[in-house]
Amino acid sequence: MNCRSNDRFRLLLLIVLTVGLPTFAFAEDVGGRWNTEEREREYYPVVNIPISKELVIEAGAFCILPDGRVAVGTRHGEIHIIDGIDETRPDPKFHLYATGMDEIFGLAHKDKAFYVTQSCELTKVTDTKNKGKADRFETISDAWGYANYHEYAFGSKFDKLGNLFVALGLSESYNSYALNRGFVMKVTPDGKTQAVASGLRSPGGIGFNEHGTLFYIESQGPWNCSCSLKAVSPKSFHGHPASFKWYQNAPEMGPVPEMPKSGSKVILEKERVKQLVPYAVIFPYIRMGRSITGFTVDDSKGKFGPFQGQMFLGDYTLSIIMRATTEQVNGVWQGACYPFREGLSTGILNVAFTPGGHLICGGTNRGWPVRGIKPFALERLEWNGKMPFEIQQITIEPDGFKIGFTKPVDAAKGNDPKSYKIGTFTHPYHGAYGGPEVEQTKPEIKSVELSDDGKVAKVKLTKMTRGHVYDFDLGLLRSRDNEELLHKNAYYTVNEISTAK
Repeated sequence: MNCRSNDRFRLLLLIVLTVGLPTFAFAEDVGGRWNTEEREREYYPVVNIPISKELVIEAGAFCILPDGRVAVGTRHGEIHIIDGIDETRPDPKFHLYATGMDEIFGLAHKDKAFYVTQSCELTKVTDTKNKGKADRFETISDAWGYANYHEYAFGSKFDKLGNLFVALGLSESYNSYALNRGFVMKVTPDGKTQAVASGLRSPGGIGFNEHGTLFYIESQGPWNCSCSLKAVSPKSFHGHPASFKWYQNAPEMGPVPEMPKSGSKVILEKERVKQLVPYAVIFPYIRMGRSITGFTVDDSKGKFGPFQGQMFLGDYTLSIIMRATTEQVNGVWQGACYPFREGLSTGILNVAFTPGGHLICGGTNRGWPVRGIKPFALERLEWNGKMPFEIQQITIEPDGFKIGFTKPVDAAKGNDPKSYKIGTFTHPYHGAYGGPEVEQTKPEIKSVELSDDGKVAKVKLTKMTRGHVYDFDLGLLRSRDNEELLHKNAYYTVNEISTAK
């Protein structure tokens, strides 16, 4: 069904999705219920980027050019170059640079050429005559099959060595019919293509985290009970066994991993399946997204507020933006996710920071239902300079967590263990589609210590559990000027616990 063909269906779906999202879309106040988006707007307004009526810009990838212009690759297979996207009142000019490709979900630029990840191949696109329009299309790599509408390919930016990485989704949720589907492929500067990782199901984006390590987004589905961020390392396996069949063509991957046991836990299976990499950040389903997509790192040098260096991620179904932070403990990646901004106008497929320090968001509603009411849109999030009271970052300690805040916390509230509500849960690791949160616990808080400046709280627990997501509800805290947290929830995925003091 095409969502735009049935307004009644879209209206009903919007109502269902909205009513079904109380933990993210709304917050509780003593005086009643109020919409979080109204408060978010006080700090991060959404600015519409007007699109000419004759254009359809279903943004699948962004790229910032050396001259500051923004290039956008679309699902229709076009590249548009945009002037004026950072203007106070944007009236951008769109220039069609290239067309004729298919489902662009990766766009990089180097030496006056675009490197385009489309479903069927990685293509070098060049304007050899300097006329402002591409006239040369070269296949750099087509080392994978493509025969099904759901076989999307997502491309990274260049790494420091000039490599590009392509994350290949399965033919369907359960199968890998086409060559190398379910693999991450590396394409070297000389065009050589190598397999790097297996076990992907339906990636939504691939790129580098705030520490420069390669990550990809995995979608909720078989062998994945929630969406997650996963760290990609050579020969790693990411949970879905459908791609095992292609190891025979990829000797660089080593031996085929052991078949995972459906119904087990990732934390247990990774001891048996040596190549299995646990989810670095789990996004609790619906509370923190349903179809997480492209991500980027805040490199605005403070122009976008207090989250410099953190990851920002879009979600297609819920039309929202989230944050994430990662750290490595005992050689394993893990970290936290946080709500950031809802109320965008369409399903978000990708995001990027502009030279002006704004976050540009784009996407579509084509193919699957979304909360946003527009069939496609380009929007800009900008910080207006007003500091929100937020959870800035959560990191793990040997016996608990360190919670950073953007503003000083009231000492009485901040030093009171009763102000911190913490629960945990985990997921089964199984071949079924999605799955429940299980083994819920309520860890006992041993003590809380708030720093003298009020911006860091060390929370000590009597017990820490590997393999669990820690669910923080800090709604009882107040800032020193009696302000409530803009977002009271955060979720930290614990794979490892450091023993270092």
